[in-house]
Amino acid sequence: MKTKELKQYVIYSRKSKFTGKGESIGNQVEMCRQYIAAHFSVEEAEAALVYEDEGFSGGNLERPQFKKMMQDSHKKKFAAIVVYRLDRISRNIGDFAKLIEDLGDRKIDFVSIREQFDTSSPMGRAMMYIASVFSQLERETIAERIRDNMHELSKTGRWLGGTTPTGYASEGAANVTVDGKVKKAFHLKAIPEEIQLVKLIYEKFLETGSLTKVDQFLLEKQYTTKRGKQFTRFAIKGILTNPVYMIADQAAYDYLVENQVDLFSELSDFDGTHGIMAYNRTLQRPGKAQQMKPMEEWIVSVGKHPGVIPGEDWVRVQSMLEVNRSKSYRHPRSNVALLSGLLVCGKCGNYMRPKLTSRTTADGELIYTYMCSTKERSQRKCCDVKNANGNTLDAKIISEIKKLGEDKEFFAQFLSQTKKAISGNRDGYDSELASVKAQLAEKENSIKNLVASLAQGSDTVAGPHIMEQIEELHSTVEALKQRLAELEELTTKHRLANQEFEFFQQMIGSFSANIDDCTVEEKRRLLRTIVRKVVWDGENALVYLFAADGDLDFAEIDDSIENEVPLGKDSE
Repeated sequence: MKTKELKQYVIYSRKSKFTGKGESIGNQVEMCRQYIAAHFSVEEAEAALVYEDEGFSGGNLERPQFKKMMQDSHKKKFAAIVVYRLDRISRNIGDFAKLIEDLGDRKIDFVSIREQFDTSSPMGRAMMYIASVFSQLERETIAERIRDNMHELSKTGRWLGGTTPTGYASEGAANVTVDGKVKKAFHLKAIPEEIQLVKLIYEKFLETGSLTKVDQFLLEKQYTTKRGKQFTRFAIKGILTNPVYMIADQAAYDYLVENQVDLFSELSDFDGTHGIMAYNRTLQRPGKAQQMKPMEEWIVSVGKHPGVIPGEDWVRVQSMLEVNRSKSYRHPRSNVALLSGLLVCGKCGNYMRPKLTSRTTADGELIYTYMCSTKERSQRKCCDVKNANGNTLDAKIISEIKKLGEDKEFFAQFLSQTKKAISGNRDGYDSELASVKAQLAEKENSIKNLVASLAQGSDTVAGPHIMEQIEELHSTVEALKQRLAELEELTTKHRLANQEFEFFQQMIGSFSANIDDCTVEEKRRLLRTIVRKVVWDGENALVYLFAADGDLDFAEIDDSIENEVPLGKDSE
């Protein structure tokens, strides 16, 4: 008797947020299995392939497991893709229509359980398209509602929240009513010292016409951002292009009208005092860089905050930036350097960048050095660490890691010592953790007893004293809970099991065995699986492996990775 050939069914599930509530991924998968078992066979349900994406929106198809599923559909013979609900695939009619067409070409059916749609029938295909239209309509309706709210909010000059721009702080104002709902309103308040810095940045750019020179100036004068960090070119450009600083005057009005923004203020509102509020300026997508939208999509009004830069100057700055766009700064790149993104300066803590020379080694390799980015940006005024010979440093680090892999006895001993040190730290945390738990239980029990006493004598003279004790104990309990959370985090953070150390040893061994046969790009990837960071102090390189700060910082591989060819010699 001929055995029935089992067909390959696929289950796809998606959830936009990481949560176990409601229609979780697990629930979706189980319901899809039940459907396959009921309509086809139990064996095919059990053998179904599962592709799961969690934390992704249905707004587009840029999801890792979805993309893998579609790639696999070219190689494997799928009978059908089964989803719990239609919008698990996409809320976009264009994407959905293209998907159904592609699956049809590959003779793969599509089943949506919730809507009871099955593309194996003509009616199912028709209903599928109708449902997807409504799904997209809902999405577009939500987007339109959001834009309408922005229109209303723009009329108020309200700050919508988020990180305030340099020069301003957010302060509460009178509430506003939008779409029938009362919303808490915030306006921007000027911070005088920061406003002066913003003015200085504009003055320097108008004077030099160069982001690089403005960057160098701020670095030399040790000006920092709100968070105490060094300014970057990106941050400087963000200040120079932000219309929040532009004074609402005639020049500003003419510029905004000329660029066809959605303007919700009259010419009379451009009083030469207040600044500009621009909404809907950027396109923000999870996992992707923020993009500036065309100006005709901006929603603009005159704000309640004071402007900083005259409209004429602000507009001039935009023109200068546009001219300089073709000459914009690019980080030096190299297709040979291995430590890009790993090597940091031991003096200032910033990254060191590879810089190619026109020279070659005796073996024909391009010679390159690593230069501190602060040193380069400040023209040696803020950091003077010696450059590192890139060819020698890269080769030396690979050589030292290979030695660890080849000498298994030494590496095992090294890991064991590290483990003992970490275990010692953990013992201290565990001891305090037990003590805090005991104190917490005692205090909570005391509160219960006092609450019981209060219920019996609330009307007596002792009532207020009991309440006072309860409040004091409650404060103590909250402090203990906070410390308990900290200790639990620390004990988890320092929990390194035996198998983890064995895994580290295996990784080192694999690195040693394979690194010589790899391409430059493959060597880079392998290094990043082993090396966390390399610190260069001008003479020596300290190499840290595997773990984050405070977890498993290995001592330097070599006390001094020094000059076979002088690593510290500047070669500019």
